[in-house]
Amino acid sequence: MSQESLKKEAARAAMEFVHNVSIIGVGTGSTVNHFIDCLADVRHELDGAVSSSEASTQRLKKLGIPVLELNQAGDLDIYVDGADEINGNLQMIKGGGGALTREKIIAAASKKFICIADSSKKVNLLGRFPLPIEVIPMARSFVARQLFKLGGQPMWRENFVTDNGNQILDVHNLEILEPIHLEQAINNIPGVVTVGLFADRGADIALLAKEGGVEKLTL
Repeated sequence: MSQESLKKEAARAAMEFVHNVSIIGVGTGSTVNHFIDCLADVRHELDGAVSSSEASTQRLKKLGIPVLELNQAGDLDIYVDGADEINGNLQMIKGGGGALTREKIIAAASKKFICIADSSKKVNLLGRFPLPIEVIPMARSFVARQLFKLGGQPMWRENFVTDNGNQILDVHNLEILEPIHLEQAINNIPGVVTVGLFADRGADIALLAKEGGVEKLTL
């Protein structure tokens, strides 16, 4: 199967968690786009969705699914999103699409976080995928210097602005041995909005599509 076909399989597998949920949290990315397309069949059962990006918001609206603000919706039953990397503890690197801050907020506000991905995203050690960090523009160089001290090689994602009006540093060559510790350390650097390590609040369920079916991982 192609990688795109595997993404579709992972997206379809998440549909079992959607029934009897009135408001759903929806992430961002190519796998999530397939999940949003699947929601077309159950849109009449939904009161709405809370979206992590403008791109997902537009896709939801095209299907006639109301998009709500998190302030309006309150805590959510489930949040469905992808990952750039995920380990056996269901800790992730996210933010390749630049929506990490809103993704992290919605994940924190959700009772159950379901990660959907193809099996190539499963890794033993996080860090091969560059770690995205959203930063306040005036602090970009300062934050980069602090990240260099932590052993990474930060690169400015030029010509990219997040939905929040900020910039992103992608940190290369990290071996993330203690994800929660590193997440806390980076979040404590002044000027950092969010780090794309989802370790302190990782996924509750991972649906990883591979040849022969979808593997379901839980802690």
